[in-house]
This record gives sequence, structure tokens and C-alpha cells, in this order.
Amino acid sequence: MSKEHELITIETNSINGETIQTVNARDLHEFLKVGKDFTTWIKDRISQYEFVENQDYVIVDNLSSPKSGSAKSRQRPMKDYYISIDMAKELSMVERNEKGKEARQYFIQCEKRIKSLPADPVQMLNDPAAMRGILLTYTEKVIALESKVEEMAPDVKALHRIAKSDGGMCITNAAKELQVRPKDLFAFLRERGWIYRRIGIKNWIAYQSKIQSGYLEHKISLIPCDDGTDKIREQVLVTPKGLAKLSQAFCLEPA
Repeated sequence: MSKEHELITIETNSINGETIQTVNARDLHEFLKVGKDFTTWIKDRISQYEFVENQDYVIVDNLSSPKSGSAKSRQRPMKDYYISIDMAKELSMVERNEKGKEARQYFIQCEKRIKSLPADPVQMLNDPAAMRGILLTYTEKVIALESKVEEMAPDVKALHRIAKSDGGMCITNAAKELQVRPKDLFAFLRERGWIYRRIGIKNWIAYQSKIQSGYLEHKISLIPCDDGTDKIREQVLVTPKGLAKLSQAFCLEPA
């Protein structure tokens, strides 16, 4: 294997549900000969250049390797940052030194090699290294999809409940759709900042933020009085969008 291949280890990781080529930021930090300690350096760079977790990088909890030859050395918990190739190129570039230039050129060459992988199935079968990479990539994609299915389970339950709804409904009927007691739903909405009561007024009122979000709406009705006048009655209704949001929340609540 050439020196270029051994420069910095590149491996695949799942970021935001997509399997991509990544670099352990500790390896890059060591190669760049940065003066700061690793944790300070990576946190400063993330803040300074506004890198986004689960988009540009993922954090993995690992254990440090015990120091060779030391009887007292033991494994300690540490956080590893696996960063995208694009993030690795930018971190290399901002170091503004020869090591940074060398690392950036290395990552560019790695990307070119990845793009030039053989597309011919027969040629792939004759290239064990390419086959291993393809199998690893698809295995990780399957694992990522299985994880995504588990995450979507509450949403699926929510959609089944919403399928029966048609327009806004009062909070009591919404509680029936959510299969919870009305008093529990009222308490939930009050505690989570969905509804409130003004002093001296019996009716519930929706917070404006929830109306603007499309979760709640107000229904105004005119009720005839015995004296011939009409009384205005205002009622909070839960929209289908609000029901979906509440359904997800109650699916995630512990049983």
C-alpha cells in the first residue's frame, strides 16, 4: 500500500441516515500537529465555522486505549468525532500550513478514487477490495434503514389515528381519537403551553403560537338567549395537524 493510502484512515459512517466516507477527527488532529489539545481544538473549530452535528459530523462514545508499559493505565471514556470528508478538507485548509495542504490534497485524491470505482459488475467481482467496500456500504445502509423504521413507528401510529379525523375537533373528541382521558389531554395542553384561561373566564383559549403553527383553531358560535340576544361562545378546536403532533407525543409517552 502506498504512503498516500496510509496517510489518514478513511472509513464509512452513517450521518443523517446516509452512509458516507468519514475521518476520525483525532487522526486528523494528530496529523496536522495542532498545538491545542484535541477536545479544545475540535470544539473551537465547530463553533467558529458553524459545523452541524449529524450533518457534518457525528459523536461516538468510545474507550481510550491503555498506555503500553504502564501498570496503572486503564481505559477511560472519551468522545470521538467522525467528520465528513468535506469537513476534513475545510479543517485542513484553515490550519494554513504545509500539513494542512498535504491533508487537503490527500482527501481530494481519496474522493477521486471513490468516484472512479469500477461500475462494471464483472470488474467489481474481480476486485476484492472494491467488493468489500460495496458490501460494507450496503450492510451499513440496511442497519441505518432498520433504525429509521424504528424511529418512524410513532409516526405510523399517528397516521392511523389521523386517518379518521376530518377537520378540527373539540378537545374532548380529540382525547377519544388519542385514546386518552379528556382531563389528561386538557392537563397536557395546559402544561405544555397549548391552551390557557383568562382570569374570570371559563372557556379555554389557544395560545397564538399554536394557532399560527396550525395545531389549534378557534370556533366562534352564536347562542340564542331567552331575552332575544345572542351570546358569543368561543371554543378551542384541535386541527388534523395538531392531532398528528399530539399523537406522536402520546406515542412517545411511557406507558
